[in-house]
Amino acid sequence: MRALSEFFRLEAAGGIVLIAAAALALIAANSPWQSAYETFRDLPVQVRIGALDLDKPLLLWINDGLMAIFFLVVALEIKREALSGQLAERSQLVLPMLCAAAGVLMPALLFTALNRTDGSAMRGWAAPTATDIAFALGVLALLGSRVPTAMKLLLSTIAVVDDLIAILIIAFFYSHGLSVTPLIWAAAALAAMVLLNRRGVTALGPYLALGAVLWVCVLKSGIHATLAGVATGLLIPHVDKRNSIDDEKEHSPWRRWSMRCIHGWLMSSCHCSRSSMQGYL
Repeated sequence: MRALSEFFRLEAAGGIVLIAAAALALIAANSPWQSAYETFRDLPVQVRIGALDLDKPLLLWINDGLMAIFFLVVALEIKREALSGQLAERSQLVLPMLCAAAGVLMPALLFTALNRTDGSAMRGWAAPTATDIAFALGVLALLGSRVPTAMKLLLSTIAVVDDLIAILIIAFFYSHGLSVTPLIWAAAALAAMVLLNRRGVTALGPYLALGAVLWVCVLKSGIHATLAGVATGLLIPHVDKRNSIDDEKEHSPWRRWSMRCIHGWLMSSCHCSRSSMQGYL
């Protein structure tokens, strides 16, 4: 457990887990276990509370659920840098914004130039506009301190803005049958988070609870649910101004909360293991 705790403290831990999982998936998808792997991805997972019913295959829970958490974490880190870090000046935001816009526009124009005579293929013009942000950040994490912080931040911001534009493209051009009622509830959840932010509430609990409501509403509306993670991350307060910790040394709210959860889980696991062993003896 101590080794596991130390591993999760490593900056490259997330990248290592990501690359290892991708390697295992490639092996499984190109092995005799391919059918079992695909069956596992399509495994139906249902969560039902009263009239609320979320019934999706496991793959969509990952794409819509875990990726929303991922975007929440990245949005928190970028917000921190935009408020008091290396993106605090407006001029520092211009380059990543322009790069992200070019990263969306140029692939779309190139795709259109190559497929303009094929009407069926042209329906996929938005596919090359998205950046695989998870792998981009995973590779940066693997390189650790060998990559300057400014470069990590620049590439992270480009990747996030690029993906957000791609998600908006999906929402506006590829969404069909949008449901108005969930969108109204989503707007109400957003308004509640804005109110909490304006009132100076710094506890994470209310924001995460409202973020979960927002995620369900966005998911039910027909829009890509990762937008809920971004919105929640941008509305969570950057730092508790009442403390005396230097802002340059303070981690983001999510990092403090997640490390606290990991530490608590490890300690509880050790305690349970010790108690079980004592009971067995």
